[in-house]
Amino acid sequence: MFGEVEVCSTVRIIAENLDRNGLVPQRSIVTHLLKDLLSMKASKDHGYFLAVTNLKSIGEGEVVNKSGDVLFHVEFKCRTFMPMKGEILQGVVHRTFRHGVLLRCGPVKYIFLSARKMPNYQYTSEENPVFLNDELARIENNVLVRFSVLDVRWIEKMWDMRRDFMMLASLVGDSLGPISLCGSDELDL
Repeated sequence: MFGEVEVCSTVRIIAENLDRNGLVPQRSIVTHLLKDLLSMKASKDHGYFLAVTNLKSIGEGEVVNKSGDVLFHVEFKCRTFMPMKGEILQGVVHRTFRHGVLLRCGPVKYIFLSARKMPNYQYTSEENPVFLNDELARIENNVLVRFSVLDVRWIEKMWDMRRDFMMLASLVGDSLGPISLCGSDELDL
């Protein structure tokens, strides 16, 4: 679910980035704020940080005694994406296995759709592994799939994942499964 949250953060500007008058340009503060958000990526409470929508205030700088760096308290509004249980989303298949597929949906890179949650789909190991149903609908790599979120888990740190969400998906329900995009595959001459 998309949302907009108000966030308070502290931005550290190193002493070398001060101008010759000892002042910090606002642009430098905003640039560091965006870099900090990019490295943080997501939070358990707010979800994925997508964009800063409003810079509400930048507090007075506090000089750190030993280093000469300056800390600024910044308040801003941020657009977020928080995956929720029961939500209907769309994702692209990026790996196909005998036991299911891995999907990606926006910033979420770890969505598992188990073969058990794909009613009427059978695994077929051709040159490219694929799940087929009786109507020949295909779930394979690079196919867009509409799915229901079964569960969401926040991962602070596990293997190579840091500050990320994992989801379990299902195709049990109406209007779920591969999505055919409008238009023809033929060339329009």
